[in-house]
Amino acid sequence: MKASKLTENLCPGCGLSSINVFYELKSVPVHSVLLIQTQESALNFPKGDITLGCCNNCGFIFNLDFHANSQNYSPNYEATQRYSPTFNTFHHRLAENLISRFQLQNKTIIEIGCGKGEFLRMLCELGGNRGIGFDPAYTDEYQQDKTNGHITFIRDFYSENYSSYCGDFICCKMTLEHIPNTAEFISMVRRSIGDHSDTVVFFQIPDVTRILKEVAFWDIYYEHCSYFSLGSIGRLFQVCGFEILDIWKDYGDQYLMIEAKPVNIGASKFPNFDNHIEEVKRLVSNFSDSCLKKLDFWHYQIKQIKQKNQRVVLWSSSSKSVAFLTTLKIYEEIQYVVDINPNRQGTYMAGTGQKIVSPEFLTDNVPDIVIVMNPVYSKEIQGTLEAMGLSPELMILE
Repeated sequence: MKASKLTENLCPGCGLSSINVFYELKSVPVHSVLLIQTQESALNFPKGDITLGCCNNCGFIFNLDFHANSQNYSPNYEATQRYSPTFNTFHHRLAENLISRFQLQNKTIIEIGCGKGEFLRMLCELGGNRGIGFDPAYTDEYQQDKTNGHITFIRDFYSENYSSYCGDFICCKMTLEHIPNTAEFISMVRRSIGDHSDTVVFFQIPDVTRILKEVAFWDIYYEHCSYFSLGSIGRLFQVCGFEILDIWKDYGDQYLMIEAKPVNIGASKFPNFDNHIEEVKRLVSNFSDSCLKKLDFWHYQIKQIKQKNQRVVLWSSSSKSVAFLTTLKIYEEIQYVVDINPNRQGTYMAGTGQKIVSPEFLTDNVPDIVIVMNPVYSKEIQGTLEAMGLSPELMILE
């Protein structure tokens, strides 16, 4: 990690220069949740660099060293959270909320980056809607269709090639942060809507303000090349021809939600975002020093665990865990990572090679410490451990 510096790179959000580079990390896995079948392949997984810069004009944060051709969104990409009761409760509540507020009954819904299709199926089943989902990583091996075939899945990236597909509601969850040319992409979505002024768009992305405030270095990884705050996402949609209906946070303030409708550029009436942008710039200015202290804290914790010969596991083989392990360069100190997703069990962590195991594995390999990667799941994890008769110390990242 190096001190901040200015570069003349152009911002993908607003197109202007003057980018403040504030965080650098070399040689990290270019993917976090591809299924890796051997430890050797995991240790030798392709790597790239992270160089985070903040635009002094719009507050957008992005990886200057991101290369889109390194990404492999295929059926081998396993990021579903459908096995978590906590997440399913949130998903169901969100779907019901959107259906109620936008009268999504007997409508056509398009989802960009639909993953395995769980949320699109939920919107269609609960509202009697028709659905079209786009994702090159889509697989249907464990899905049940309760919509009488009213959903079409297209294993491809959404683009203007599909502008003939018209939707009453366009949904895009946890996808925009993977896209480098953000203004170009949102403008493309706006063009695809055309004159359908009643179409509502809904996007969900991680909130970078929380990452900066909490110095959550485990939420910075290669796949996420774009990082949004309330100010930068709001400004982006405004300049790309949308009227913003609402922006809010959910899921422990980890997710930003934005709802918008197409308008002529310049017609949006949503409040000015300058104060939010200035807040991000202030947080960025403190991040480098605060991150060094956070890294020192965790290096010390891992050292203490090793000296005490304690057995420790991580809970969740998500991107957070990959970033945590690779940033701290943890290999032998932690041997196993627990995941409730059976599709990930038996595979290995990109970059550091830990084996991914089921919760049941812990009954014969009892840990002293479980590191909980996301506080949202702490009660769920605690309940699972207690049901197995286990009571390790929980170290919760927050």
